[in-house]
Amino acid sequence: MSSRSFPPLLTALVLACGASAAFAQAYPSKPIRMVVGFPPGGGVDINARLLGPKLTEYLGQQIVVENRPGAGTNIANELVARAAPDGYTLLINTAAIVINMSLYKKVAYDAMRDFAPLSLFSMAPNILVVHASVPVKSAKEFVALAKSRPGKLNYSSAGAGTTQHLAGELFNLRAGTKIVHVPYKGSAPSLTALISGEVDLTYANIPAISAHVKSGRLRPLANLGPKRSEQLPQVPTMKEAGVAGVEVVVWYGLFAPAATPRDIVVKLADAIARAARTPDIQQRLQDLGAEPVGNTPDQFGKLLREELVRWAEVVKVSGARVD
Repeated sequence: MSSRSFPPLLTALVLACGASAAFAQAYPSKPIRMVVGFPPGGGVDINARLLGPKLTEYLGQQIVVENRPGAGTNIANELVARAAPDGYTLLINTAAIVINMSLYKKVAYDAMRDFAPLSLFSMAPNILVVHASVPVKSAKEFVALAKSRPGKLNYSSAGAGTTQHLAGELFNLRAGTKIVHVPYKGSAPSLTALISGEVDLTYANIPAISAHVKSGRLRPLANLGPKRSEQLPQVPTMKEAGVAGVEVVVWYGLFAPAATPRDIVVKLADAIARAARTPDIQQRLQDLGAEPVGNTPDQFGKLLREELVRWAEVVKVSGARVD
């Protein structure tokens, strides 16, 4: 049958499919930007700059990390949601992307509708860590202190809607405490506030606090992961410390705009997963107290749906709001 005998709609579909395949094969033909919703120095930024060179190697084009902090990552999220769905603008984020759906009254994107999940790159537990001046040696002692001083202690986070923020709200809920949230614009300033004694505690990843723990300026009390860390084996899990139901593992995943061609989505996901499996990246992540993942778009999408429900419940029960 000649192309002249095809119905017009079918002909258009055939041509469109052919064009899409050709586009995917040529991709990428220019640099790709990876948008980070936090300032440099925090966990998301560290993961982005660790992954970037590997993707440059595998894809043959430069990966440019672009920091767009603010509004609990909403600025970065909205930028990528509205970007051309051509694979040249990506987002790396944490559960903040789904937390914001219930934490804010209104956001200019839908986490499940406006993004194509690519792959989960890595995950790491948060550590409940206090300033050395806080007169406690364990999580149990800390809970007792917080209960005796309702509204007097405070904790910092990388911003409203981040996993650090919700970890604090979840701790308040489970432990029966009233510790005040103080948001900062990123993990680095949040940690600086703790080191200086401006706040009493925070929830941070291991590489961010390890040097300060060794110097004695900070004291880790509990690991919010499902098991103890090899880097801080002396620190019990929150469950071991007597506070159940406060398991908060921070994950770092990548997204593209929703209408990005499936072939490009798969190509990017494969490159991310390949990077996570390389021995040098695995070692670097382990040194940072993180675990490499590298899963498929469908697996990552399933996690997002589960996280959306989980954190919506925490926001509702705790009463946490931003606006």
